[in-house]
Order: sequence, then structure tokens, then C-alpha cells
Amino acid sequence: MGILNITPDSFSDGGQFLQPQQYLPKVESMVMEGSDIIDIGGESTRPGAKIISAQEEIDRVIPAIEAIKTQLDTPISIDTSKPEVMKLAIKAGAEMINDVCGLRVSQALETAIEFAVPVCLMHMQGNPRTMQKRPSYDNVTKEVIAFLQDRVASCLSQGMKAENIILDPGFGFGKSVQDNLTLLKNLHTLCALGYPVLVGLSRKSMLGDITGKMTENRLPASISAALLAVQQGARIIRVHDVDETSDALKLLNAIQNLEQSNKFPLKRE
Repeated sequence: MGILNITPDSFSDGGQFLQPQQYLPKVESMVMEGSDIIDIGGESTRPGAKIISAQEEIDRVIPAIEAIKTQLDTPISIDTSKPEVMKLAIKAGAEMINDVCGLRVSQALETAIEFAVPVCLMHMQGNPRTMQKRPSYDNVTKEVIAFLQDRVASCLSQGMKAENIILDPGFGFGKSVQDNLTLLKNLHTLCALGYPVLVGLSRKSMLGDITGKMTENRLPASISAALLAVQQGARIIRVHDVDETSDALKLLNAIQNLEQSNKFPLKRE
């Protein structure tokens, strides 16, 4: 999943892709590099981010979705928590909802069910404005899983199909570095629930805290985190650096398939 933030204030690429001449080449590049889904967001969810209206978010993302769909047939995911944005984005051509609030905003669940598209339910403690102010858990893995199980139950009880549900533990959303590391170490327990798991670790601040690197220098750590997540069972990796991550995952896939086929036999030089 390639990231396209049509925002002025996202933590990594804010302000870089506000106009068609900026985002269309970026999307084409991500698709050529191996992106299977393009995730478009119009409101930053970084810690302390400014709240914007639904109309402002609509004005940012709908023209982009429409423009991209005239050029490419790659599936588009709309990264939003607002039902008004979800509705118009799907009508414009988006085929998936990626909601950091887990469809908890009023009418969001009803909207997702009405349009019957895949939905990613994410865990977040607090909200983007307050989530990193002393987050606290007794057992972060159990609490995140319990929250997501509760959201799944709510979705299923309202008529959502199980095959349309994707789960995201929400790395960096109301979690300390230790919480994030614990979740990554135990990601297999979430994957064991049987729903596809989406992971977003690309360039996150936790990687900077561990490596001491600024946002633009976190590529090696981002790739390492992606590989660890896939090895634990993650199915969708949300990234800024599609080409480099894709190459790393191709190598991992080749190694994993080696035991199942002779397509890539080892050769002595």
C-alpha cells in the first residue's frame, strides 16, 4: 500500500503532493514500483495535527481520486474517519476505507456497510491531538486485540461481511516506543485472529527514537520493520518508499517459497 498524503502538515511528506502535477507522477511511480493499493489521505493524523472540516478534506481528496482513476485502475483506499468523506470518496472511485478511528465516528459504520467495501479497523488510544501524551497500558497486546475484536463484533452484528474486515494495531497511535516494540514482537497473535492485518511503520517516530535518525533517513529501519511484520503474518504494508520495500519483500517471498517449490533453487557459484 503506497501512501499519498494530500495534506500540508503530514509528518513525512506534508505539502509535497497538493496539486495534480505533483501527485499524479507520484502515484504512477508507486504503481510501477509495486504498489497494489494507493492510500489517499486529506487530513494529517500525526500527533498534535490540526483538525479540519469534512468539506476541507473533501476538497483535497475527491479531485485527486477522480484524477487518478482517469489515469490508473489501481485500487484506491480512502484514509479518513469522516462518513461524509467516505461516501463521496467511494462514489468517486475509492474501493476501500482505512479508518484510524475504527468506524467509531457517528454514521461511519453505517456508511461502510452501505457501500460494502473492505474496511481497515485501527486501534488508537485517545485521538491524534492527544494520543502521545503519556499513553498507558497494562498489557498492550491484549488490550489492542480486545479492542479490535470488539470492533469486529460491532461490524459483524450490523451486517458487515467478515471478508471485508482488515485489522491494524495502530503503531504510533497512542503508544510508547516500548508499546510499539511489544506489539511488533507479538504481531503474530493479532494475525492469528484470521483477518488480514495491515501495518503502518514507515518512517514512524519510533524508528527515529531507536536509530536516532531524522524522518528522511529512516528507510533502512522502515524496511526492517516491514520485513519483521510480514514474517509475523502481516498481509498489507503501508509505506512511503514503495520501490525499496517491494524489493525487500520480493527477496523475503523468494526465500519463503524456496521450501515449497524449486522455482528458485540454490546454485553453487
